[in-house]
Amino acid sequence: MPDTMPKIQLQGLSKSFDSVMALDGLDLDVKAGEILTLIGPSGAGKTVLLKCILGLLKPDYGSIKLDGRDVGRLRGPEYDQFLNQFGISFQRSGLFDGLPVWENIGFRLLQEKGAIKSEVREQVLAKLQAVGLSPDVADLFTAELSGGMQKRVGIARALAGEPSILFLDEPTAGLDPIMSNVINDLMIKNVRELGSTAIVVTSNLTTASRISDRIAMLHEGKCVWVGEASEAASTTNAYVDQFWNKRKDGPIKMPVASLAF
Repeated sequence: MPDTMPKIQLQGLSKSFDSVMALDGLDLDVKAGEILTLIGPSGAGKTVLLKCILGLLKPDYGSIKLDGRDVGRLRGPEYDQFLNQFGISFQRSGLFDGLPVWENIGFRLLQEKGAIKSEVREQVLAKLQAVGLSPDVADLFTAELSGGMQKRVGIARALAGEPSILFLDEPTAGLDPIMSNVINDLMIKNVRELGSTAIVVTSNLTTASRISDRIAMLHEGKCVWVGEASEAASTTNAYVDQFWNKRKDGPIKMPVASLAF
């Protein structure tokens, strides 16, 4: 009988900041080996959800399980071991300005006990190649990279160490359509080759359609729909229908400040 246990299981997850409810009893399962994309309007709780899973934010209520194990109980070395399973690409790349590309990508590997710089650099060069960048990029600094190159370096850093779980937050934000498709193809290729489980946060519906196995929509801290990527464009779910078709009218109400002229 095949193992049906979710890789990541979220139950009743709630998180508030003062009077603002960022996550409101959210339930969501992530299957092993899938690319699950989170969509939803700004402030829906997508990035907060990732931070709660990682332990960067502590949920007020609810549980987070990885391979059936409650991660909220992990402490010390167990928590460090838990974090080592993740590769993360931040929304704004999050590269260190004062380090060359190869040290940015190999940063986590260089912190490991007994790490040898020359060996880490060789691993980094392989990851640069995996995201379509040449070896000479290794010694450049962040300011010398284009936006698309920074995105690819951020993904290469997420892939370093071949993690079993990838979190990619807005990997194509601010990129032109051609570069977005380059990044999309790189994500699919590398996730499949690693056999990783990936959660991708994106506002780019082309990206969501292209890379996802399943798509989950968040609204006001709840998961209001989850389904196969092929179903998103045709679902009758009112939230997804409005968001996917960019309609002004629907259950999603966006606050608009009145302007005085």
